[in-house]
Amino acid sequence: MRLILGSGSPRRRELLAQIGVVPDDIRPPDIDETPGRGETPRPYCVRMAREKARAVDAGENAVVLSADTTVALGRRIMGKPADAAEAETFLRAMSGRRHRVHTAVAVRRGARLWQRDVTTAVRMKRLDEAELAAYLATGDWQGKAGGYAIQGPAGALIPWVQGSFTAVVGLPLCETAGLLKAAGYPVLGAGP
Repeated sequence: MRLILGSGSPRRRELLAQIGVVPDDIRPPDIDETPGRGETPRPYCVRMAREKARAVDAGENAVVLSADTTVALGRRIMGKPADAAEAETFLRAMSGRRHRVHTAVAVRRGARLWQRDVTTAVRMKRLDEAELAAYLATGDWQGKAGGYAIQGPAGALIPWVQGSFTAVVGLPLCETAGLLKAAGYPVLGAGP
């Protein structure tokens, strides 16, 4: 049975490797990721994972794994910043506050789709001007929802996480393993 990862994220590949899963192919889907009018973060994230899984061309017996991670400050979706100025805006908004990270995972085999989502609460320390400038200078904010990656330099800015750390990185491993098993894909040497 072939596993197709419907994501170009190197972090997701690294996380899968932690549970002994190596995709046979990587096919990032090309879909419109624009939130719908009035769409709130969690439903948006769930929809994105589902649409990504359905957009990947795969044979009937192949298993497709897709995910989406969305950073939310209240009802505001904080996507991938377009530039350093937007990253700075996001980080200033989250400075000294709690926010939520939603990660949805979708696994498809043929016409069947299994899906789970995980919400993790995260607190960012109050950032002073020097910390903010130093972090932005790293460039680590590029391509990251909310403008940060907890497993990178921004880890020094996050004193508290309640929930799944791997979900904040981009793939909740416990839930992902369960979905893969449900689709008949062996995880950790176990059969379906």
